[in-house]
Amino acid sequence: MIKPRYPLLFLLLVGSMMVAYSWSQPSPPEQADYYPVGRDINPFTLTDGDGKPFTAANLVGHWTFLFLGYTYCPDICPTTLADLRSVYPELQKIAPGSEVAFISADPQRDDSARLKQYTSFFQPEFKAATGPHNQLFPFVRNLGLVYSIVDHGNQDYLIDHSASIVLISPEGKLTAVFRPQMEPSQVPHVVMKTLVSDFARIVRLADQ
Repeated sequence: MIKPRYPLLFLLLVGSMMVAYSWSQPSPPEQADYYPVGRDINPFTLTDGDGKPFTAANLVGHWTFLFLGYTYCPDICPTTLADLRSVYPELQKIAPGSEVAFISADPQRDDSARLKQYTSFFQPEFKAATGPHNQLFPFVRNLGLVYSIVDHGNQDYLIDHSASIVLISPEGKLTAVFRPQMEPSQVPHVVMKTLVSDFARIVRLADQ
């Protein structure tokens, strides 16, 4: 007796549909620390490069790449901002309106005018802000970043700070952290090619 083939055809159909569905789903980021639900950011008040308040409201309505540093930084900051400038057009293609925000951990030397001049050198559309340490430190710690001032008594003091780039969603939530590569005798840096690729994946996941 010939057995009916319908069960086999049904299984093949279901299997092909499952494969097609899995192929259609966006892949998760390859290297970024990704938080699908997003992490809340506590209220904060800083001052931007135009002397205006910079609060959590400034992080809503667009994707934001946030980087911590200071204008007197000899290596990590100029390198990272130059790297972000190089991929800025690609970030805009993935999500128009995306912003880059440079947060200074050096309010003593980085006033609004200096911050504006510094970031405008790299890209006039880049944002910048700073504030007193009692506002600044809890804010950056909330984002998983850290900084410490080395030899504050010296006029030319340096600041140790995180080299990661934080991604904040249009809902104003911490969504991803791009960690830097650490190589001997090299300035820590986030690989921009990977950042762009992972950002595209994150945006596709958010649009689902």
